[in-house]
Amino acid sequence: MKTVLITGCSSGFGLATAHYFLERGWKVVATMRTPNEGLLPATEHLRMLALDVTDPSSIQQAVEAAGPIDVLVNNAGIGLLGALEGISIPVIREIFETNTFGTMAMTQAVLPQFRQRRSGVVINVTSSVTIKSLPLLSVYTASKAAVNAFTESLALELEPFNVRVNLVLPGRAPTTDFGKNAQPRMQGSIPEAYTELAQQIFADWAQLTSVTEARDVAEAIWLAANDPTAPKRIVAGADAIEIESEMVASA
Repeated sequence: MKTVLITGCSSGFGLATAHYFLERGWKVVATMRTPNEGLLPATEHLRMLALDVTDPSSIQQAVEAAGPIDVLVNNAGIGLLGALEGISIPVIREIFETNTFGTMAMTQAVLPQFRQRRSGVVINVTSSVTIKSLPLLSVYTASKAAVNAFTESLALELEPFNVRVNLVLPGRAPTTDFGKNAQPRMQGSIPEAYTELAQQIFADWAQLTSVTEARDVAEAIWLAANDPTAPKRIVAGADAIEIESEMVASA
């Protein structure tokens, strides 16, 4: 029986992925800043651990408590919508601390066991905005694009040790709590000069019919975890697939 450790399981993609792997007989180490036992079914195959990916001591404690794992899913992330002019440097650093450095730190913490066993999979969840850029998402996109580059280089670095590294790129998921969780950091993030642009963007988004469901991402992560022949970059969600096809066609 294999074990997966998933970061950011309190809602959205992480929670859906934890359910998906449990339903298929895996042992799941579900992590989040504040564990909530009611989120997942009580089973001997589940362990729920506190984890803050921006805190080195929290990472160390969680990895030690988890014990040997077969797959690491770096899903924890925070969003931010706003014009660069309206976002303070401390907030920008906060985004990178979780989305970028948190992913690197978690990966670094589990690599020794993967390398020594000469097996393991690292799956990093980023975003389709790194395929096709959108306005008012420059900081968020930069934090995720850095993870893309990190992942692609790391995959080559770990290939001699039989450790696989994959990317999952979800599209827009309005049914998750991602946008709501970003609200505290968005105060003043759209200065008056950008109001007209923001209104047009919001109107365009309201017309979108293709979106990403949390299960789409869980399925993509499952594929990456279980199929050594899976693509290194897997887009997840109808809108993400459309974006990728559009970019390929225009290349």
